[in-house]
Amino acid sequence: MTYEELHAEMVAAMKAKDKVRLGVARLVLGELKNAASRGGAHEITEEEVTAQIKRTLKQTSETLEMSEKAGNNAERTENLREQVAVLESLLPQQVSGDELVALVEKTIAELGATSKKDMGRVMGALTAATNGNFDKPAAAKEVGLRLS
Repeated sequence: MTYEELHAEMVAAMKAKDKVRLGVARLVLGELKNAASRGGAHEITEEEVTAQIKRTLKQTSETLEMSEKAGNNAERTENLREQVAVLESLLPQQVSGDELVALVEKTIAELGATSKKDMGRVMGALTAATNGNFDKPAAAKEVGLRLS
């Protein structure tokens, strides 16, 4: 998702009066603007947007987990669940299933990986090829099965 697409998402949420989606979009956009101003004026890349969404998702998921454990404010917990769902919908589709298996096989062949010692290189290449948008536990399992 690009910065412009995220901004358009915020505008659409305003028009639809979707407070949760609007709040999430504003939060992510604000964090991106803060990061851009700290790092000097530059164009915000799609990778930066995705990374910020992932960071926000991680923080919100952790807060949700703590809220569920505390179990004292059901309304806040439900709001956090909605925020997590919105953040997940903003992320690119993760590579999984048959597509992931094919990508693992292709990457192993390209790198000439043969042993478990090459697992880090293969996982790194998968991360680079997909911008980190893949099911990591499933990929690790597939790589482990194919390397002796």
